[in-house]
Amino acid sequence: MMKKITTLLLLSLVFNSCGEYQKVLKSDDYNFKYTKAVAYYEAEDFNRAMPLFNELSTVLRGTANMQEVSYYFAYCHYSASDYLMAAYLFNKYTQNYPNGKHSEECAYMSAYCYYLEAPNYSLDATNNYKAIKELQAFADRFPLSDRVEKCNILLDELRSILSKKAFENAKQYYTTENYKSAIIALENVLIDYPSYTKREEVHFLIVKSSYSLAVNSISTKVNTRLKATLDAYSHFKDNYPNSDYIKDLENTYKKTNQTLMELKENNNEI
Repeated sequence: MMKKITTLLLLSLVFNSCGEYQKVLKSDDYNFKYTKAVAYYEAEDFNRAMPLFNELSTVLRGTANMQEVSYYFAYCHYSASDYLMAAYLFNKYTQNYPNGKHSEECAYMSAYCYYLEAPNYSLDATNNYKAIKELQAFADRFPLSDRVEKCNILLDELRSILSKKAFENAKQYYTTENYKSAIIALENVLIDYPSYTKREEVHFLIVKSSYSLAVNSISTKVNTRLKATLDAYSHFKDNYPNSDYIKDLENTYKKTNQTLMELKENNNEI
């Protein structure tokens, strides 16, 4: 019996709540709607707050409450995990209210939402680049902000993802025996991502790609490309003398010198 009474009470509360919300939706008193929207938001009832702020963002345009409506509306989308729309709305706030009391916070949140939409290294990197751009813009605009430290942490993470993506793409060229493209892509990894953690492997693949490119080249380019292989090997050995790759590359070094000697002997015979 008590269980049935409890269920009826809960249903009554739900229906009353729904009835109250419908009254708010149908009300023409926009100050009342604003007060209720804020109350729903503060109660973390974002599903009810969002439609109200959506309506208020139109009807209260140009009023004193519009700045707060814009702020809450952006956070409603953020709380619903609609990060791209939230990023747009946070950014719109900073544009409409550059000196507003939430301007710094919204500028950061816009960038942070793009960060949340940034995928791992194997997927399209559009939002990674967008997040980097926005986070850097925030740090430049608010250099004394307490949020700059967090921005730098996120920037390092995003750049790490991009460097891994760039390396995997370059490595794919090597795997598919497109050695010229592999060398270019690997060298770009070194230039674009100076803090990349696998630089030793990048240099190793440059040596291997250089040798494979040379021995598969037309005769007029073999000599020059073999010498480039020796240069790449010397650079590797100078920088990574105790590398696990040394034994493999020493074999490449010997084959390179041997091929150069054979070319020299053949030219002397001619």
